[in-house]
Amino acid sequence: MSADRKDVMELVAEAVESGARQRPACEVVGLDVRTYQRWALRDTGVDGRMGPKTEPANKLTALERARIVRVATSAEFRDLSPKQIVPLLADRDEYVGSESSFYRVLRAEDAMKHRSPAKRPAASAPREHVSTGPGQVWSWDITYLRSAVRGSFHYLYLIEDVWSRKIVGWAVHDEEAMEHSSMLIDAVTTASRVNARNLVLHSDNGSPMKGATMLATLQRLGIVASFSRPSVSDDNPYSESLFRTLKYRPEYPQRPFASLEEARTWVAWFVGWYNEEHLHSAIGFVSPEQRHAGTDVSILAHRTVVYEKARLQNPGRWSGDVRNWKRVEEVRLNPSDAAVATSAVQDIAA
Repeated sequence: MSADRKDVMELVAEAVESGARQRPACEVVGLDVRTYQRWALRDTGVDGRMGPKTEPANKLTALERARIVRVATSAEFRDLSPKQIVPLLADRDEYVGSESSFYRVLRAEDAMKHRSPAKRPAASAPREHVSTGPGQVWSWDITYLRSAVRGSFHYLYLIEDVWSRKIVGWAVHDEEAMEHSSMLIDAVTTASRVNARNLVLHSDNGSPMKGATMLATLQRLGIVASFSRPSVSDDNPYSESLFRTLKYRPEYPQRPFASLEEARTWVAWFVGWYNEEHLHSAIGFVSPEQRHAGTDVSILAHRTVVYEKARLQNPGRWSGDVRNWKRVEEVRLNPSDAAVATSAVQDIAA
């Protein structure tokens, strides 16, 4: 019997013993009298489930569980999730356990804490764009950074390659203006050496994105402009996700930035960390720079070898194939309903 149910049962029983009728007592606590009577008959405190009575043969040993806790709570890994820890260990030829084993053990040790809840996009998507390599689809947006002056902000302009998730350009200014957007796009396109005429640039519908100067720059460069629907932030998910990562970092200042230079210095650090060190879950837990440069191919192949070796050493703990470290070759911005349905079927089949 759960603790809540037990409390309710005791309250009703106490009221009945004091002279109250059973039905009104149940109504006071928001419980149907039939439910109370059923609970009283069936809940004996004994676990009535018919599950297995013996422990699984491949259960983790106490030593293995202790090792998982030691690794997950170490200074090196304590700020990372098991989904990041396991790939990093595989890169070192180490296999301590699967992500599910890490989560199960840490949950049992009361060492899990959900830090940053997210909501899935609920709105339908606009036109779909498919990227099969870097330099094909970029997403960009502007976010606020608090300044030392109340009511005033610094503005972070950030451009992300949708396929690799790499930040390819950024700037911080004291104002939100289409001239700054235009100059940034122009500079980043030149520095990245991409074929601008094969590039789609997606953004929301703000004035810095759709201003005449900005549109003229895109037209001159041959870049295809793509826009979200008005007031629908879910149409620009990659930039929104990136900003969320930025502002939920433990290093993100709790106080306002004292100056424009301080804001630029912090963003420069974040971009370096994000591109070079951050293991992105959507691209196989490699860094955006590794994927952008193509070195993720060998990394993912090596992880497969490590997993195969671990399965051979202890086959009883593997009920099927090893984890799929296959490279994500195609990324869709605002996928169509048909693409979403196809992906779901493929996931079920896998």
